[in-house]
Amino acid sequence: MDIQNVTIAGGGVLGSQIALQSAYKGFNVTMWLRSEGSIERAKPKLERLRGIYKQTLEAMKTDPSAYCRGLADSPDVAADQLDKLIASVDPAADSIKMTCDYEEAFGNADLVIEAIAEVIDEKDAFYKAACPFMPERTIICTNSSTLLPSNMVGFTDRPDKFLALHFANNIWKNNTAEVMGQAQTSQASYDEVVAFAKAIGMIALELKKEQPGYLLNSMLVPFLNSAEALLANDVADVETIDKAWILGTGAPLGPFRILDIVGLNTAYNIVAASPAAQDPTSTAAKIVATLKSYIDQGKTGINAGEGFYKYN
Repeated sequence: MDIQNVTIAGGGVLGSQIALQSAYKGFNVTMWLRSEGSIERAKPKLERLRGIYKQTLEAMKTDPSAYCRGLADSPDVAADQLDKLIASVDPAADSIKMTCDYEEAFGNADLVIEAIAEVIDEKDAFYKAACPFMPERTIICTNSSTLLPSNMVGFTDRPDKFLALHFANNIWKNNTAEVMGQAQTSQASYDEVVAFAKAIGMIALELKKEQPGYLLNSMLVPFLNSAEALLANDVADVETIDKAWILGTGAPLGPFRILDIVGLNTAYNIVAASPAAQDPTSTAAKIVATLKSYIDQGKTGINAGEGFYKYN
């Protein structure tokens, strides 16, 4: 594998996770953000993740249930090895460069992972601005939750080196990476991305063809939309809907706890982009209005300290 210098575009929920996980596994990581304000907003996310990594590794010494596949190769890691992993977290987090400068971010990148907002016009503007700064060798991946790489390949200048690499939330624990090419993606680029995913501790899930929502979100998004519809149509409140799912299935989390982890901005962008949301009388439009009411109050999810629930 030739990838060593990785640039993450975006510092949101997943962008910050991908950045720290890649640095933790020994890659040179740069984060590109739109503005100095975006940099300042990304810093607390990285600090929170730094604490989670260290606390989880410490807990793994005495609690087998604390084991996270993305942090250690086996649940049977000796305490002294866990101490070494704990000691590696701070240098990894401190090594991440954050910049708004295109040349600094992309000029020496082997791999770029785009994790900006789920708005196709914003992705178009990003690729057209960033691609001229990338070396010919650079492979570009989108971490889009629902958009197909074939919808965006025309925004880039390297169709053979463009594909999707989608991560689940809490990637140190839920360590899957869905790899999905488009018609022009070369096998060499696809294989290189699969190798990178494995190198940062992920289980690479290789898709045979394009699918809106990939694997995980093809199942997850309809589930979350159903819960949002129950709330938007005033069928029940957040806590009752979550309780129905948790008690009825034995699942550890209800849909609104999951939405807080995903981030309400991401959920909003997905629903707002659907054709159904253009009809103001539709359930989709009601969902958009409900999510926007939370977002306008700064209640965007767990990283903000509050979404549908409050977090310390």
